[in-house]
Amino acid sequence: MTKPNPFNYFKTSPEIIRLTVMMHVRFPLSLRNVEDLLHERGIDISYETVRYWWNRFGPMFAAEIRRKRVSRIHAYSNWKWHLDEVFVKINGVTHYLWHAVDHEGEVLEAYVTKKRNRNAALKFLRKVIKCYGRPRTIVTDLLRSYRAAMKLIGNADCQETGRCLNNGAENSHQPIRRRERAMARFRSAKSLQKFAAVHSSVHNHFNQERHLANRSTFKVNRDVVLNVWRQLYA
Repeated sequence: MTKPNPFNYFKTSPEIIRLTVMMHVRFPLSLRNVEDLLHERGIDISYETVRYWWNRFGPMFAAEIRRKRVSRIHAYSNWKWHLDEVFVKINGVTHYLWHAVDHEGEVLEAYVTKKRNRNAALKFLRKVIKCYGRPRTIVTDLLRSYRAAMKLIGNADCQETGRCLNNGAENSHQPIRRRERAMARFRSAKSLQKFAAVHSSVHNHFNQERHLANRSTFKVNRDVVLNVWRQLYA
């Protein structure tokens, strides 16, 4: 059974929609920034159109990318995960954004909670393990909620803590901070959760770890992932 075409009944070409969504998610640009950049390319749309396309097609593109990448990740052993949380102010109320990152820098999961106690950590861990299985080692900071949650799951012996061991997870928060400044903060926990989930999939897709390859290899890999993006729901 073929999938229905999500671009049906849209007058704009799918190429422009994919470009708009990619610019808004991948780069720390506001809706009006994307509108201005597209106008320079001769594409006249409103920032509200950018918002509509992002809300409609962003989760669809991210889910398709995630589906393909998860199937490949299951073929490899889960060697090491890095878990970390960062606070985000939403309408003056502190929320916490949890990130799970593997040993290669892939963002496995992003999850938003109002607290960072044992129950929040337990729910986050179960969510990640359900999707990716159990890792050999889990690196965390000294937050005691991790230890309490891992005791309930039964993998407390896998935990590692130490100075500078969790830099991989802490660095994964930087794109969210840049987006937070561009958008003048998030308006709701739901919008933060939605953006974090979509952004993690898009970031994993375009992250080529250029520091591990020479220039020619990087250019080839960049063309490949860009072509894959252009073929989403083609």
